[in-house]
Amino acid sequence: MIPDTSAQDRPLSASAHRPAWRRWLWPAVAAAAVLALLAWVVAGWGAGSRSYDASRIRIAEVKRGDLVRDISADGRVITANSPTLYAIAGGTVALKVVAGDAVEKDQELAVIDSPELRSKLVQEESTLASMEAEASRAQLDARIATLNARKALDQAQIEHTAAQRDLERYERAHAGGAVSNNELARAQDELKKAQIGLQTARSDAGLQGQGAALDARNKRLLADRQQAVVAELQRQVGALTLRAPFDGQVGQVQIAQGTNVAINAPILGVVDLSEFEVEIRVPESFARDLAIGVPAQVTSQGTRYPAKVSAVSPEVVNGEVTARLRFEEGQQPPGLRQNQRLSARIVLDTRENVLMVERGPFVEQDGGRWAWVVDGRSANRRPIQAGASSLGHVEIVSGLKEGDRIVVSGTDQFGDAERVAIN
Repeated sequence: MIPDTSAQDRPLSASAHRPAWRRWLWPAVAAAAVLALLAWVVAGWGAGSRSYDASRIRIAEVKRGDLVRDISADGRVITANSPTLYAIAGGTVALKVVAGDAVEKDQELAVIDSPELRSKLVQEESTLASMEAEASRAQLDARIATLNARKALDQAQIEHTAAQRDLERYERAHAGGAVSNNELARAQDELKKAQIGLQTARSDAGLQGQGAALDARNKRLLADRQQAVVAELQRQVGALTLRAPFDGQVGQVQIAQGTNVAINAPILGVVDLSEFEVEIRVPESFARDLAIGVPAQVTSQGTRYPAKVSAVSPEVVNGEVTARLRFEEGQQPPGLRQNQRLSARIVLDTRENVLMVERGPFVEQDGGRWAWVVDGRSANRRPIQAGASSLGHVEIVSGLKEGDRIVVSGTDQFGDAERVAIN
């Protein structure tokens, strides 16, 4: 017999037959994925009129906490008292110190040789001596004039007394019939003449005294004026020797040894090592909150030292305002050096349990009146009211609630759109 293939055939189980729905399972899954992707794209398009990359913006969450309005800045140490000494007159300078020398108060720092100023002082002193002699002579003349006037007054007084006595004697003789009427009348005329002479002598004595006093006073005033000129020249000659105004250190020396300088030329500076200040620069937005006397803290080598604002510049330079901090009395850090870098902090205000968000350019761009609130993959423009701000956060008065997420940086590219998409 010829064998057939029946021995090779075997029946298949029922499970080997796959249903029709299973053949379309994976195509259906693929189609659903494509539809979901299309829905995602359509939702992104419908989220706003414009679409922006999330990497180009910065989002922050609104939270509740304590808002500390402070200013933190790096400052440099400057001397509160560092005058520069100038030449009082032109001449050759002989330096007695070099830069960096420690000096004591009234110590000689430099001497200016000015022959012209010294010669002028000698001339004015000679003029003063001459005027002093004239003033003394005027006083002597006044005394002599006063004595002469007094002598004339005394003589007139004596003549008046003698005439009065003669008249009394003639009156008694006339009453006894020994003197005629003519002789009595002559005695009366002599008394009147003596009275006139006495009055004239009194007036002349007063005028002589006043005139002599005026002459003497005029001479004395001229001498006093010359004395003031001499005193000023003596001060200038004394100022030719530059002395340290306080205990400190010689700063920068402006000239070389033996230089011939002009009047008012800078010579050298002296630094007061006992009093330093810290100069800081703060943003212009905080300038209105700074005032003299505001407390501050300066950190040196990990230790905080109390200070206060001592000066605020009225000028804004590159968006910053310069301020100075002065240490509390007896609280200055040891070992400070000029131009040393220190960190400073000024606490302006503390507000507890307020809504706040991270500070960003959106505050300056819209004046704190608008914010883009993020909702999923879109951001909606919403009116808000911003309050106080610090370097890191800004207070939210109204328009937002805790947990909201807003765009704090990059809103300048949104323009006036009310709704934008974020990819």
